[in-house]
Amino acid sequence: MPRNLLVTGGAGFIGGNFVHHWCARYPDDRVVVLDALTYAGNRATLASLLDARRCEFVHGDITDRPLVSSVLERYRIDTVVHFAAESHVDRSIADPTAFVHTNVLGTQVLLEACRSAWYQNGVWQAGARFHHVSTDEVYGSLGPDDSPFTESSPYAPNSPYAASKAGSDHFVRAYVHTYGLTATISNASNNYGPYHFPEKLIPLMIVNALHGRRLPVYGDGQQIRDWLYVADHCRAIEHILNGPNVSDTFNVGGRAEHRNLDIVRQVCALLDERFRSTPTLAARFPDCPAAHGISCATLVAHVEDRRGHDRRYAIDPTHLSTQLGVEPQETLESGLARTVDWFLDHESWWRGVMDGSYRQWIADQYGGTA
Repeated sequence: MPRNLLVTGGAGFIGGNFVHHWCARYPDDRVVVLDALTYAGNRATLASLLDARRCEFVHGDITDRPLVSSVLERYRIDTVVHFAAESHVDRSIADPTAFVHTNVLGTQVLLEACRSAWYQNGVWQAGARFHHVSTDEVYGSLGPDDSPFTESSPYAPNSPYAASKAGSDHFVRAYVHTYGLTATISNASNNYGPYHFPEKLIPLMIVNALHGRRLPVYGDGQQIRDWLYVADHCRAIEHILNGPNVSDTFNVGGRAEHRNLDIVRQVCALLDERFRSTPTLAARFPDCPAAHGISCATLVAHVEDRRGHDRRYAIDPTHLSTQLGVEPQETLESGLARTVDWFLDHESWWRGVMDGSYRQWIADQYGGTA
């Protein structure tokens, strides 16, 4: 049966990729996007789908209970996929308030609206389900020889961002246990790919290199992350939604642990190669060292480390693999190549999202302008 999906944060990075993925796979489903269009949300991410009337867009905040309830009722929503969140650790360190407001309160408001809409006369609506998208950062940091995180790993969030996501996870579990809501959670490792707002490591390195600006690497750059191409995350969520209609938690990883500095060097090598093979790039990006036969890696600059910077994250996705048969399709090499090519091919998109406030924030954080 066709579904009526509400995708919160669907104009953001992972949410936007998911909306494209779902609309392509399930054209008979109704997809409604609810997004507050904060600095990281961009209608342009959904422009082709909106123009083709493949999805519908509602501008609003998930903390607005009357609005959320009206959307659930108006569109007869039976499936919620909850991406909406403040997600940048640096910003959470500077000011945690927005993270508590959106990630914790917003999730609780959304859960309560779903409970009111789907629980009538002591019976839950058949097939209704809530999926919450979370992060591996709720588990804290691993030592170099520690086993990867599993779904039973204890929560030990170390940043305000991670703490706010842990709080939202706990609220989802509380609604499952206390009220009987059917809900799933996916705790994913570091995503990267198309439509990625250029404040996170990979898109920031790409955009800065194209402008000939320094590539800031925190501390010694030896922090290890498990990298997950965003399309593989979207496929995992698809399988979760199509799996048994029971509450469960799934860790989603890319089986690709790499040091941050190595990631930056790989991005630089890809850009160097693209400029060598495509001479017209030099005219488009004359400030990039690669336009003059110089490696982008010369722009790497080690900067003061982030406060409380977790040293290593790693995800064990065995539960997802054994229960639902999901494995990542992209290697780090293929995923990075696709990402670099996407940013080179979609200059208008990333220039369009870099508004004045973002430019100033980049200047404050990293020096120079964006």
